[in-house]
Amino acid sequence: MSKMLKIRWHGRGGQGAKTAALLLADVAFSTGSYVQGFPEYGPERMGAPITAYNRISDTPIRVHSNIYEPDYVVVVDDSLIDAVDVTAGLAADGAIVINTEKGKEAIVKQLKAKGFEGNVYTIDARKVSLATLGKYFPNSPMLAAIVKVAKIMPEEQFLSEMQKSYAHKFASKPEVIEGNMKALEMALKEVE
Repeated sequence: MSKMLKIRWHGRGGQGAKTAALLLADVAFSTGSYVQGFPEYGPERMGAPITAYNRISDTPIRVHSNIYEPDYVVVVDDSLIDAVDVTAGLAADGAIVINTEKGKEAIVKQLKAKGFEGNVYTIDARKVSLATLGKYFPNSPMLAAIVKVAKIMPEEQFLSEMQKSYAHKFASKPEVIEGNMKALEMALKEVE
């Protein structure tokens, strides 16, 4: 029996949620999975809430719609917890991964107040990206965090595939590859 993994991303325009969803689809595809990675567009602009989606399966994917009942939710900006219903439709046995500088207990309490009782994982993607990239780019740390939490693929395989993906994506800017790889490695250790 096949299992399809459904992931919904919540971010703000310019934070890289769409890029992270597309990168995840790319690396999952390179390991032989059937994938979808796509954003939901409207009149979004820099800083406005956006949504992106991933489906990853070992069999062909026949559905082509937004994901209303995700297994996992990735929140790239914790201010969205109060702005958008980030837990809508989230499977009871699923999990939410949140980029936050707050302690995990504070996030759990905030989500419980909204009625969410599921698994919560946190990572400070700002700290990770500033330490490894020198600027705030949360998408690489969040990508690594969801790969680890959802056990999408073994960490070493993920890092190897991302090295190849970054080499292609940043062919004209190879100097940014090392920092992004360090961000992935650090995030795999930092997610809790």
